[in-house]
Amino acid sequence: MAKSWATLGVDLHLEPSGPHLRRGLTDALREAVRTGRLAPGTRLPSSRSLATDLGIARNTVADAYADLVAEGWLTARQGSGTRVAEGTVTAPPSPTGSPGPRAPHRPTHDFRPGTPDLAAFPRAEWLKAARRALLAAPHHALGYGDPRGRAELRTALAGYLARARGVRADPDRILVCSGIAHGLRLLGTVLRARGVHTVAVESYGLDAHWNQLTQAGLRTPPLPYDDRGTDPADLGDAGAVLLTSAHQFPMGLPLHRDRRTAVVDWARRTGGLILEDDYDGEFRYDRQPVGALQGLDPDRVVYLGTASKALAPGLRLAWMVLPPSLAAETAAAKGKVDTSSALDQLTLAEFLTSGAYDRHVRASRLRYRRRRDALLAALTAQAPDVHITGIAAGLHAVLRLPPGTEQSVVQSAAWQGVALHGLTYFRHPDALPDGLDAVVVGYGTPSDSGWTGALEALCRAMP
Repeated sequence: MAKSWATLGVDLHLEPSGPHLRRGLTDALREAVRTGRLAPGTRLPSSRSLATDLGIARNTVADAYADLVAEGWLTARQGSGTRVAEGTVTAPPSPTGSPGPRAPHRPTHDFRPGTPDLAAFPRAEWLKAARRALLAAPHHALGYGDPRGRAELRTALAGYLARARGVRADPDRILVCSGIAHGLRLLGTVLRARGVHTVAVESYGLDAHWNQLTQAGLRTPPLPYDDRGTDPADLGDAGAVLLTSAHQFPMGLPLHRDRRTAVVDWARRTGGLILEDDYDGEFRYDRQPVGALQGLDPDRVVYLGTASKALAPGLRLAWMVLPPSLAAETAAAKGKVDTSSALDQLTLAEFLTSGAYDRHVRASRLRYRRRRDALLAALTAQAPDVHITGIAAGLHAVLRLPPGTEQSVVQSAAWQGVALHGLTYFRHPDALPDGLDAVVVGYGTPSDSGWTGALEALCRAMP
Protein backbone atom coordinates (compact mmCIF):
# COMPACT_ATOMS: atom_id res chain seq x y z
CA MET A 1 0.00 0.00 0.00
CA ALA A 2 1.32 3.49 -0.83
CA LYS A 3 2.17 5.75 2.07
CA SER A 4 -0.04 8.84 2.55
CA TRP A 5 2.69 11.40 3.14
CA ALA A 6 5.70 13.02 1.57
CA THR A 7 8.38 14.89 3.51
CA LEU A 8 11.11 15.89 1.05
CA GLY A 9 10.85 19.50 -0.15
CA VAL A 10 7.44 20.71 0.97
CA ASP A 11 5.72 18.74 3.75
CA LEU A 12 2.92 17.28 1.66
CA HIS A 13 -0.01 15.17 2.85
CA LEU A 14 -1.52 13.13 -0.02
CA GLU A 15 -3.88 10.19 -0.08
CA PRO A 16 -3.95 8.66 -3.57
CA SER A 17 -7.08 6.52 -3.86
CA GLY A 18 -8.55 4.08 -6.35
CA PRO A 19 -7.07 1.13 -8.22
CA HIS A 20 -4.93 3.27 -10.54
CA LEU A 21 -2.04 5.01 -8.76
CA ARG A 22 -1.41 7.59 -11.50
CA ARG A 23 -5.06 8.69 -11.58
CA GLY A 24 -5.34 8.60 -7.78
CA LEU A 25 -2.20 10.71 -7.34
CA THR A 26 -3.34 13.17 -10.03
CA ASP A 27 -6.75 13.53 -8.36
CA ALA A 28 -5.20 14.02 -4.90
CA LEU A 29 -2.81 16.72 -6.14
CA ARG A 30 -5.55 18.48 -8.11
CA GLU A 31 -7.83 18.50 -5.04
CA ALA A 32 -5.04 19.90 -2.84
CA VAL A 33 -4.53 22.77 -5.30
CA ARG A 34 -8.23 23.37 -5.93
CA THR A 35 -9.09 23.69 -2.24
CA GLY A 36 -6.12 25.95 -1.49
CA ARG A 37 -4.14 23.47 0.63
CA LEU A 38 -1.34 24.02 -1.87
CA ALA A 39 -1.10 27.76 -2.40
CA PRO A 40 -0.21 29.34 -5.76
CA GLY A 41 3.55 29.42 -6.19
CA THR A 42 4.23 26.49 -3.85
CA ARG A 43 7.16 24.39 -5.06
CA LEU A 44 6.39 20.68 -5.06
CA PRO A 45 8.88 17.93 -4.24
CA SER A 46 10.86 16.51 -7.14
CA SER A 47 9.33 13.46 -8.78
CA ARG A 48 12.14 11.34 -7.35
CA SER A 49 11.58 12.64 -3.77
CA LEU A 50 7.81 12.26 -3.88
CA ALA A 51 8.08 8.79 -5.39
CA THR A 52 10.49 7.72 -2.65
CA ASP A 53 8.23 9.03 0.12
CA LEU A 54 5.06 7.51 -1.33
CA GLY A 55 6.74 4.22 -2.22
CA ILE A 56 5.71 4.31 -5.87
CA ALA A 57 7.49 4.48 -9.22
CA ARG A 58 9.09 7.77 -10.21
CA ASN A 59 7.44 7.62 -13.64
CA THR A 60 4.03 7.54 -11.96
CA VAL A 61 4.75 10.83 -10.20
CA ALA A 62 6.29 12.37 -13.33
CA ASP A 63 3.22 11.41 -15.38
CA ALA A 64 0.86 12.85 -12.74
CA TYR A 65 2.82 16.11 -12.72
CA ALA A 66 2.72 16.21 -16.53
CA ASP A 67 -1.06 15.70 -16.57
CA LEU A 68 -1.57 18.61 -14.15
CA VAL A 69 0.80 20.86 -16.07
CA ALA A 70 -1.22 20.17 -19.21
CA GLU A 71 -4.44 21.01 -17.34
CA GLY A 72 -2.96 24.28 -16.04
CA TRP A 73 -2.88 23.36 -12.37
CA LEU A 74 0.94 23.20 -12.21
CA THR A 75 3.84 24.85 -14.03
CA ALA A 76 7.22 23.29 -14.77
CA ARG A 77 10.32 25.26 -15.75
CA GLN A 78 13.91 24.15 -16.10
CA GLY A 79 15.80 25.12 -12.93
CA SER A 80 12.65 26.24 -11.13
CA GLY A 81 11.04 22.87 -10.49
CA THR A 82 7.34 22.12 -10.47
CA ARG A 83 5.10 24.71 -8.83
CA VAL A 84 1.42 25.39 -8.29
CA ALA A 85 0.21 27.74 -11.02
CA GLU A 86 -0.98 31.23 -10.10
CA GLY A 87 -4.73 31.83 -9.92
CA THR A 88 -5.65 28.18 -9.38
CA VAL A 89 -7.39 28.31 -6.00
CA THR A 90 -11.17 27.92 -6.02
CA ALA A 91 -13.12 28.09 -2.77
CA PRO A 92 -14.86 24.76 -2.06
CA PRO A 93 -18.66 24.82 -1.89
CA SER A 94 -20.37 24.71 1.50
CA PRO A 95 -21.92 21.37 2.53
CA THR A 96 -25.40 22.62 1.52
CA GLY A 97 -24.24 23.78 -1.90
CA SER A 98 -24.95 27.41 -1.05
CA PRO A 99 -22.21 30.06 -0.96
CA GLY A 100 -20.24 30.02 2.27
CA PRO A 101 -19.99 33.05 4.58
CA ARG A 102 -17.84 35.89 3.41
CA ALA A 103 -14.62 36.66 5.21
CA PRO A 104 -15.02 39.66 7.55
CA HIS A 105 -14.40 42.93 5.79
CA ARG A 106 -11.25 44.62 7.05
CA PRO A 107 -11.95 48.31 7.67
CA THR A 108 -9.75 50.95 6.13
CA HIS A 109 -9.48 52.77 9.46
CA ASP A 110 -9.90 51.08 12.84
CA PHE A 111 -11.01 53.24 15.77
CA ARG A 112 -12.21 50.40 17.99
CA PRO A 113 -10.67 50.86 21.45
CA GLY A 114 -8.42 48.46 23.28
CA THR A 115 -5.36 48.23 21.04
CA PRO A 116 -2.30 50.52 20.84
CA ASP A 117 -0.46 51.46 17.65
CA LEU A 118 1.13 48.10 16.92
CA ALA A 119 3.45 49.64 14.33
CA ALA A 120 5.10 51.53 17.19
CA PHE A 121 6.17 48.39 19.06
CA PRO A 122 9.85 48.97 20.00
CA ARG A 123 11.22 46.05 17.99
CA ALA A 124 14.89 47.06 18.08
CA GLU A 125 14.92 47.73 21.84
CA TRP A 126 12.91 44.58 22.52
CA LEU A 127 15.35 42.53 20.46
CA LYS A 128 18.29 43.96 22.41
CA ALA A 129 16.57 43.19 25.71
CA ALA A 130 15.73 39.67 24.54
CA ARG A 131 19.36 39.03 23.61
CA ARG A 132 20.65 40.29 26.96
CA ALA A 133 18.01 38.33 28.86
CA LEU A 134 18.68 35.11 26.99
CA LEU A 135 22.45 35.32 27.43
CA ALA A 136 22.07 35.95 31.15
CA ALA A 137 19.34 33.36 31.78
CA PRO A 138 20.33 30.27 33.79
CA HIS A 139 19.56 26.92 32.20
CA HIS A 140 16.75 26.18 34.65
CA ALA A 141 14.90 29.29 33.46
CA LEU A 142 13.91 27.31 30.39
CA GLY A 143 12.12 24.68 32.46
CA TYR A 144 8.45 24.58 33.47
CA GLY A 145 8.88 27.20 36.16
CA ASP A 146 7.04 28.66 39.12
CA PRO A 147 3.29 29.07 38.41
CA ARG A 148 3.56 32.64 39.71
CA GLY A 149 5.96 33.50 36.85
CA ARG A 150 9.67 34.20 36.60
CA ALA A 151 11.16 35.72 39.75
CA GLU A 152 13.13 38.23 37.63
CA LEU A 153 9.93 39.67 36.17
CA ARG A 154 8.04 39.69 39.46
CA THR A 155 10.92 41.55 41.11
CA ALA A 156 11.14 44.08 38.28
CA LEU A 157 7.37 44.61 38.35
CA ALA A 158 7.36 45.18 42.12
CA GLY A 159 9.85 48.02 41.73
CA TYR A 160 8.18 49.56 38.69
CA LEU A 161 4.63 49.45 40.05
CA ALA A 162 5.69 50.99 43.35
CA ARG A 163 7.46 53.83 41.56
CA ALA A 164 5.03 54.50 38.72
CA ARG A 165 1.61 53.52 40.07
CA GLY A 166 1.90 53.71 43.86
CA VAL A 167 1.31 49.97 44.25
CA ARG A 168 2.62 48.25 47.35
CA ALA A 169 3.92 44.99 45.94
CA ASP A 170 5.98 42.08 47.19
CA PRO A 171 7.39 39.88 44.39
CA ASP A 172 6.08 36.82 46.22
CA ARG A 173 2.52 38.16 45.88
CA ILE A 174 2.74 38.94 42.16
CA LEU A 175 1.34 36.38 39.74
CA VAL A 176 2.06 36.62 36.03
CA CYS A 177 -0.82 35.64 33.73
CA SER A 178 -1.59 35.79 30.03
CA GLY A 179 -4.03 38.70 30.11
CA ILE A 180 -6.58 40.45 32.32
CA ALA A 181 -9.23 37.95 31.24
CA HIS A 182 -6.97 35.10 32.34
CA GLY A 183 -6.45 36.77 35.70
CA LEU A 184 -10.20 37.24 36.17
CA ARG A 185 -10.78 33.60 35.30
CA LEU A 186 -8.39 32.56 38.07
CA LEU A 187 -9.92 34.99 40.54
CA GLY A 188 -13.43 33.83 39.66
CA THR A 189 -12.44 30.24 40.43
CA VAL A 190 -10.91 31.24 43.77
CA LEU A 191 -13.82 33.46 44.81
CA ARG A 192 -16.41 30.81 43.96
CA ALA A 193 -14.46 28.23 45.97
CA ARG A 194 -14.51 30.66 48.90
CA GLY A 195 -18.31 30.82 48.78
CA VAL A 196 -18.64 34.16 46.98
CA HIS A 197 -21.71 34.28 44.73
CA THR A 198 -21.72 37.87 43.48
CA VAL A 199 -19.11 40.22 42.00
CA ALA A 200 -20.49 43.69 41.28
CA VAL A 201 -19.26 45.25 38.05
CA GLU A 202 -19.49 48.60 36.29
CA SER A 203 -22.48 49.30 34.07
CA TYR A 204 -20.11 49.94 31.16
CA GLY A 205 -17.15 47.70 30.45
CA LEU A 206 -16.00 44.62 28.54
CA ASP A 207 -18.22 41.58 28.26
CA ALA A 208 -15.09 39.43 27.93
CA HIS A 209 -14.30 40.32 31.55
CA TRP A 210 -17.82 39.84 32.88
CA ASN A 211 -18.03 36.49 31.09
CA GLN A 212 -14.95 35.16 32.89
CA LEU A 213 -16.73 35.74 36.19
CA THR A 214 -20.10 34.38 35.11
CA GLN A 215 -18.43 31.25 33.71
CA ALA A 216 -17.04 30.67 37.21
CA GLY A 217 -20.63 30.63 38.50
CA LEU A 218 -20.71 34.21 39.80
CA ARG A 219 -23.43 36.80 39.34
CA THR A 220 -22.29 40.18 37.96
CA PRO A 221 -24.88 42.86 38.77
CA PRO A 222 -24.00 46.29 37.33
CA LEU A 223 -23.47 49.36 39.51
CA PRO A 224 -25.01 52.76 38.66
CA TYR A 225 -22.98 55.37 36.79
CA ASP A 226 -23.29 59.15 37.01
CA ASP A 227 -21.23 62.32 36.48
CA ARG A 228 -18.85 61.27 39.30
CA GLY A 229 -18.21 57.87 37.76
CA THR A 230 -19.27 54.47 39.06
CA ASP A 231 -21.36 54.60 42.24
CA PRO A 232 -20.45 51.74 44.62
CA ALA A 233 -22.78 52.94 47.38
CA ASP A 234 -25.03 49.88 47.25
CA LEU A 235 -22.99 46.71 46.80
CA GLY A 236 -25.70 44.55 48.34
CA ASP A 237 -24.53 40.99 48.97
CA ALA A 238 -21.50 41.25 46.68
CA GLY A 239 -18.35 39.57 47.92
CA ALA A 240 -16.19 41.53 45.49
CA VAL A 241 -16.36 44.41 43.03
CA LEU A 242 -14.54 44.91 39.71
CA LEU A 243 -13.52 48.51 39.00
CA THR A 244 -11.43 50.45 36.47
CA SER A 245 -10.86 53.14 39.07
CA ALA A 246 -8.08 55.26 37.52
CA HIS A 247 -9.77 55.66 34.13
CA GLN A 248 -13.18 54.03 33.82
CA PHE A 249 -13.53 52.02 30.64
CA PRO A 250 -15.04 53.23 28.42
CA MET A 251 -16.54 56.37 29.99
CA GLY A 252 -13.13 57.79 30.89
CA LEU A 253 -13.73 59.30 34.34
CA PRO A 254 -11.64 58.34 37.37
CA LEU A 255 -13.50 57.04 40.38
CA HIS A 256 -14.33 60.08 42.53
CA ARG A 257 -12.08 60.40 45.59
CA ASP A 258 -15.03 60.10 48.00
CA ARG A 259 -16.09 56.89 46.30
CA ARG A 260 -12.55 55.54 46.36
CA THR A 261 -12.54 55.95 50.12
CA ALA A 262 -16.05 54.54 50.45
CA VAL A 263 -15.36 51.36 48.49
CA VAL A 264 -12.18 50.67 50.49
CA ASP A 265 -14.17 51.18 53.71
CA TRP A 266 -16.76 48.71 52.41
CA ALA A 267 -14.06 46.10 51.75
CA ARG A 268 -12.59 46.51 55.23
CA ARG A 269 -15.98 46.41 56.91
CA THR A 270 -17.39 43.40 55.08
CA GLY A 271 -14.25 41.43 54.20
CA GLY A 272 -14.99 41.99 50.53
CA LEU A 273 -12.39 42.30 47.77
CA ILE A 274 -11.80 45.03 45.19
CA LEU A 275 -10.54 43.83 41.79
CA GLU A 276 -8.78 46.85 40.29
CA ASP A 277 -8.19 46.77 36.53
CA ASP A 278 -5.48 49.38 35.83
CA TYR A 279 -5.49 48.67 32.09
CA ASP A 280 -3.98 51.94 30.81
CA GLY A 281 -2.70 53.60 33.97
CA GLU A 282 0.55 54.83 32.35
CA PHE A 283 -1.22 57.10 29.85
CA ARG A 284 -2.36 60.16 31.75
CA TYR A 285 -2.13 63.56 30.04
CA ASP A 286 -3.16 66.06 32.71
CA ARG A 287 -1.17 67.08 35.77
CA GLN A 288 -3.38 65.28 38.26
CA PRO A 289 -2.02 61.72 38.43
CA VAL A 290 -4.43 59.12 39.76
CA GLY A 291 -2.60 56.45 41.73
CA ALA A 292 -3.73 52.88 42.02
CA LEU A 293 -6.51 52.13 44.47
CA GLN A 294 -4.41 49.24 45.75
CA GLY A 295 -2.12 51.67 47.60
CA LEU A 296 -4.98 52.49 50.01
CA ASP A 297 -5.31 48.90 51.24
CA PRO A 298 -3.12 46.13 49.77
CA ASP A 299 -4.92 43.58 51.96
CA ARG A 300 -8.31 44.19 50.33
CA VAL A 301 -7.41 45.10 46.72
CA VAL A 302 -6.27 42.83 43.89
CA TYR A 303 -4.32 44.94 41.39
CA LEU A 304 -4.43 43.81 37.74
CA GLY A 305 -2.10 45.30 35.13
CA THR A 306 -1.00 44.42 31.62
CA ALA A 307 1.59 45.10 28.93
CA SER A 308 -1.13 45.09 26.27
CA LYS A 309 -1.57 48.86 26.02
CA ALA A 310 1.99 50.04 26.67
CA LEU A 311 3.58 47.41 24.40
CA ALA A 312 1.30 44.98 22.56
CA PRO A 313 -1.49 42.52 23.42
CA GLY A 314 0.27 39.83 21.40
CA LEU A 315 2.84 39.47 24.18
CA ARG A 316 0.11 37.95 26.37
CA LEU A 317 1.69 39.25 29.55
CA ALA A 318 -0.28 40.61 32.49
CA TRP A 319 0.05 40.47 36.25
CA MET A 320 -1.85 40.50 39.49
CA VAL A 321 -0.66 41.88 42.81
CA LEU A 322 -2.55 39.77 45.32
CA PRO A 323 -3.39 40.28 49.00
CA PRO A 324 -1.43 37.90 51.26
CA SER A 325 -4.60 35.93 52.04
CA LEU A 326 -5.23 35.23 48.35
CA ALA A 327 -1.77 34.62 46.90
CA ALA A 328 -1.40 30.88 47.54
CA GLU A 329 -4.94 30.00 46.44
CA THR A 330 -4.66 31.93 43.18
CA ALA A 331 -1.29 30.39 42.35
CA ALA A 332 -2.83 26.96 43.01
CA ALA A 333 -5.74 27.79 40.70
CA LYS A 334 -3.29 28.61 37.94
CA GLY A 335 -1.73 25.16 38.18
CA LYS A 336 1.62 23.64 38.96
CA VAL A 337 3.59 25.20 36.09
CA ASP A 338 3.96 28.61 34.51
CA THR A 339 1.75 29.24 31.48
CA SER A 340 3.53 32.30 30.04
CA SER A 341 6.67 32.19 27.91
CA ALA A 342 9.74 32.29 30.14
CA LEU A 343 11.74 34.09 27.44
CA ASP A 344 9.13 36.83 27.06
CA GLN A 345 9.00 37.24 30.84
CA LEU A 346 12.78 37.51 31.07
CA THR A 347 12.79 40.00 28.20
CA LEU A 348 10.15 42.19 29.85
CA ALA A 349 12.10 42.04 33.11
CA GLU A 350 15.20 43.28 31.29
CA PHE A 351 13.11 45.88 29.46
CA LEU A 352 11.87 47.23 32.79
CA THR A 353 15.16 47.22 34.70
CA SER A 354 17.14 48.77 31.83
CA GLY A 355 14.81 51.77 31.63
CA ALA A 356 13.69 50.91 28.08
CA TYR A 357 10.09 50.49 29.25
CA ASP A 358 10.00 53.96 30.81
CA ARG A 359 11.50 55.50 27.68
CA HIS A 360 8.97 53.77 25.48
CA VAL A 361 6.01 54.77 27.66
CA ARG A 362 7.12 58.42 27.74
CA ALA A 363 7.51 58.49 23.94
CA SER A 364 4.15 56.77 23.47
CA ARG A 365 2.44 59.13 25.90
CA LEU A 366 3.66 62.12 23.91
CA ARG A 367 2.58 60.59 20.59
CA TYR A 368 -0.88 59.62 21.84
CA ARG A 369 -1.36 63.02 23.44
CA ARG A 370 -0.68 64.64 20.06
CA ARG A 371 -3.25 62.36 18.49
CA ARG A 372 -5.77 63.23 21.17
CA ASP A 373 -5.16 66.94 20.60
CA ALA A 374 -5.55 66.52 16.84
CA LEU A 375 -8.79 64.59 17.41
CA LEU A 376 -10.14 67.38 19.62
CA ALA A 377 -9.20 70.11 17.15
CA ALA A 378 -10.68 68.31 14.15
CA LEU A 379 -13.97 67.43 15.84
CA THR A 380 -14.35 70.90 17.35
CA ALA A 381 -13.98 72.44 13.89
CA GLN A 382 -15.96 69.92 11.86
CA ALA A 383 -18.51 68.37 14.24
CA PRO A 384 -19.68 71.07 16.66
CA ASP A 385 -22.67 68.97 17.80
CA VAL A 386 -20.33 66.34 19.27
CA HIS A 387 -19.30 66.66 22.93
CA ILE A 388 -15.97 64.95 23.75
CA THR A 389 -15.34 63.39 27.17
CA GLY A 390 -12.94 60.96 28.84
CA ILE A 391 -9.82 62.55 27.36
CA ALA A 392 -7.63 63.12 30.43
CA ALA A 393 -6.04 59.70 30.09
CA GLY A 394 -5.96 56.50 28.10
CA LEU A 395 -6.13 55.71 24.40
CA HIS A 396 -9.77 56.49 23.64
CA ALA A 397 -12.37 59.24 23.84
CA VAL A 398 -16.15 59.18 24.20
CA LEU A 399 -18.02 61.31 21.65
CA ARG A 400 -21.45 62.26 23.00
CA LEU A 401 -23.92 62.55 20.12
CA PRO A 402 -27.31 64.18 19.59
CA PRO A 403 -30.12 61.94 20.94
CA GLY A 404 -31.08 59.04 18.72
CA THR A 405 -28.06 59.22 16.41
CA GLU A 406 -25.69 56.54 17.77
CA GLN A 407 -26.57 53.76 15.34
CA SER A 408 -26.72 56.06 12.33
CA VAL A 409 -23.23 57.40 13.11
CA VAL A 410 -21.83 53.86 13.48
CA GLN A 411 -23.40 52.97 10.11
CA SER A 412 -22.14 56.16 8.49
CA ALA A 413 -18.65 55.40 9.79
CA ALA A 414 -18.82 51.92 8.25
CA TRP A 415 -19.64 53.50 4.87
CA GLN A 416 -16.51 55.62 5.27
CA GLY A 417 -14.45 52.48 5.94
CA VAL A 418 -14.20 53.37 9.64
CA ALA A 419 -14.70 50.74 12.35
CA LEU A 420 -15.87 51.99 15.74
CA HIS A 421 -18.24 50.92 18.49
CA GLY A 422 -21.25 52.71 19.87
CA LEU A 423 -21.48 53.17 23.62
CA THR A 424 -24.33 50.63 23.71
CA TYR A 425 -21.82 47.95 22.73
CA PHE A 426 -20.15 48.28 26.15
CA ARG A 427 -23.27 48.48 28.33
CA HIS A 428 -23.94 45.60 30.70
CA PRO A 429 -27.09 43.71 29.62
CA ASP A 430 -28.65 44.24 33.05
CA ALA A 431 -27.82 47.95 33.28
CA LEU A 432 -30.72 50.36 33.11
CA PRO A 433 -30.86 52.36 29.86
CA ASP A 434 -29.60 55.89 30.47
CA GLY A 435 -30.47 57.50 27.15
CA LEU A 436 -26.84 58.27 26.29
CA ASP A 437 -25.95 58.26 22.62
CA ALA A 438 -22.22 58.13 21.99
CA VAL A 439 -19.42 56.40 20.14
CA VAL A 440 -16.15 55.25 21.69
CA VAL A 441 -13.14 56.24 19.57
CA GLY A 442 -9.84 54.41 20.15
CA TYR A 443 -7.20 56.73 18.77
CA GLY A 444 -4.30 54.44 19.63
CA THR A 445 -5.00 51.87 16.94
CA PRO A 446 -4.35 53.73 13.63
CA SER A 447 -0.72 53.86 12.57
CA ASP A 448 1.14 57.16 12.37
CA SER A 449 1.21 56.94 8.58
CA GLY A 450 -2.55 56.46 8.40
CA TRP A 451 -3.56 58.83 11.18
CA THR A 452 -4.45 61.87 9.04
CA GLY A 453 -6.62 59.89 6.64
CA ALA A 454 -8.30 58.05 9.51
CA LEU A 455 -9.14 61.31 11.27
CA GLU A 456 -10.60 62.82 8.11
CA ALA A 457 -12.79 59.77 7.53
CA LEU A 458 -13.98 59.82 11.15
CA CYS A 459 -15.01 63.46 10.92
CA ARG A 460 -17.00 62.79 7.75
CA ALA A 461 -19.07 60.23 9.68
CA MET A 462 -20.06 62.64 12.44
CA PRO A 463 -23.50 64.37 12.46
